[in-house]
Amino acid sequence: MKKKLMAVAVAGAFAAPAVALAQASTVQIYGTITYEYGIANQGRATAGDRPNVDYADTPGGTSIGFRGEEKLGGGLSAWFQCESSADVRAMDQTGFCTRNSAVGFKGSWGNLHFGRWDTPLKRALGPGSVGGEETGLMGMSFLPWGGSGGADATESADEANRHRWKRREAGLTYYESPVFNGFQVLAAFGSGNFAANSALTSGASNQKPRVISLGATYSAGPLGIGLGYEKHNDFNGFSATAAGDGDDKAWGISLAYRFGTVEVGGTYLDAKYETGPGLNRKKKTWTLGADWRIQGPHSIEAMYAKAGDTKGNDTAGAVIGGNGGISASGSDTGGDAWQLGYTYSFSKRTRLKLAYTRVDNDRNTTTYRIGNTASVAAGEDSSSYAFRIVHRF
Repeated sequence: MKKKLMAVAVAGAFAAPAVALAQASTVQIYGTITYEYGIANQGRATAGDRPNVDYADTPGGTSIGFRGEEKLGGGLSAWFQCESSADVRAMDQTGFCTRNSAVGFKGSWGNLHFGRWDTPLKRALGPGSVGGEETGLMGMSFLPWGGSGGADATESADEANRHRWKRREAGLTYYESPVFNGFQVLAAFGSGNFAANSALTSGASNQKPRVISLGATYSAGPLGIGLGYEKHNDFNGFSATAAGDGDDKAWGISLAYRFGTVEVGGTYLDAKYETGPGLNRKKKTWTLGADWRIQGPHSIEAMYAKAGDTKGNDTAGAVIGGNGGISASGSDTGGDAWQLGYTYSFSKRTRLKLAYTRVDNDRNTTTYRIGNTASVAAGEDSSSYAFRIVHRF
């Protein structure tokens, strides 16, 4: 009997630290799994019509993440988050911490963190982004904001995502104020990583492409408001022979209000791009949307987006960016997009959405299209029918 009691005591002694560790751990696993399937009309290319194509996609928002927090005393906490893309098709093989991921400290004074995160401008545009999805075949973010998702100033300076204003930017130093009666201030700046590239020398242009972003949000009751400003420093190309250190700037505002079962929202963005010595392009865009929760699990959602003509004195040159890019200034260089969808919510965590989306280019525009479909001819349109399954855990 004594031997048995001794064995139990020893086993308990070894097990106790593990139990204590498990109780002290605050690590959580969370995520969102999204799958989309649809048929896209890619419109007409310069050489002729393209066939309709079907897409199986995992739009932005699909993720799996780990986050945790440690109380350090005196109201101070250390925390981390590592959020990664989770493509159930197994086609996107990107690694860990590709989405909102950071390490930081927080307390009564606010939250200071370092990593990749949605910029203050993106978060400021969030309240008014009502009634439409942002990426995939239902993506409504490309025309008004140049897209929504991951970006890196180092890569954007080569024009790839230079026009993206809803950014999840890499290498940010980020401050979030406490929330005062629904009001919060946000500020962030990125690191000039490209300065370390051996191809650049002292005096060369665009040595430190970086993002500087400011935002303020208010949310109380049925009202949501966001106001933001962002500067893309040294984004006009980054080769040693590039002309000048062109900066891009934008400010935006968003507003949402819920009337019982109906929420309406809108955004406005005013952007300016420096394209060369004394040259610039300007673009103004806006959106308007509604989400009507009809009854029980049924909802109707709609969104409209409009891009005005490109203004400014740069009337020649290549398009800035990809889908949603900024063409040279001139008449009929805008476009519009709209989406109408029906959502059935099986629960708070699982929903199914069916939607029709259409994107139209003005007569002298080739830059706006559905999701990742191919470029179109000037003045051409593209459209899609798709369904989307979203499950959160």
